[in-house]
Amino acid sequence: MSGGSLTVVGTGIELGSHLTQAAREEIEQAEVVLCLVAEPVTNAFLQQLNVNARSLHGHYRLGEERSKAYAAMTEEILTEVRSGKRVCVAFYGHPGVFVTPSHDAVRLAREEGFPARMLPAVSAEDCLFADVGFDPGRQGCQSYEATDFLVRRRVVDPTAALVLWQVGTVGCDGASAEAQPTGLPVLVERLLELYPPGHEVVVYEASPYVGFDPVLRRVALAKVSAEDVTAMATLYVPPLTPVDPDPTVLARLGLSP
Repeated sequence: MSGGSLTVVGTGIELGSHLTQAAREEIEQAEVVLCLVAEPVTNAFLQQLNVNARSLHGHYRLGEERSKAYAAMTEEILTEVRSGKRVCVAFYGHPGVFVTPSHDAVRLAREEGFPARMLPAVSAEDCLFADVGFDPGRQGCQSYEATDFLVRRRVVDPTAALVLWQVGTVGCDGASAEAQPTGLPVLVERLLELYPPGHEVVVYEASPYVGFDPVLRRVALAKVSAEDVTAMATLYVPPLTPVDPDPTVLARLGLSP
């Protein structure tokens, strides 16, 4: 067997400062670096770390389903691994969060007998916890992709926090040139079944640049509209008043009310 290997890393959200030391070393030492990041500046930064870095973005085709692009990216990654090279693939944010080709490439590489691993990174969720200022361990946190939340009619506990990802593309089919939140009114309607109209929510987008503030728009749920939503927006819905603890369970656990 050839000596090919695969390491998948994330660049984090904030350019440069979120890149871990382990990820930086993998990028610098790889024979081939493939990348899919949100900003051209990040592409240039990766090429400074390794002159062999190149983008996977060319696999996107106007009007074509994203699944085809993801399959083509995965095949390009595996082709380099099969050729016996030490391959590093860098994705924006966390490489395991909303990144289909990262998981597919690691799985297939392992199935073919190649060493493959994924390194953790700073995700948009990590930034949200810090910027919005809530602890998911206090009242719990539910996290769903916005379109999935609607079409699968996910069950929600409104006394725990709710995070809805990709609200800027809710209702899109994945093949549009310009992502628009076409399903946003449907999303708001669904949330109003669970929360009062005046419940304040946060439209959030992490900042990719040092020194620039994140997007934090606080608005009543019933008034959320496309004008509030950015292309990369996440919706944070704070919990309602928490339910009282179950006295029977407290007694069984030996805990005080």
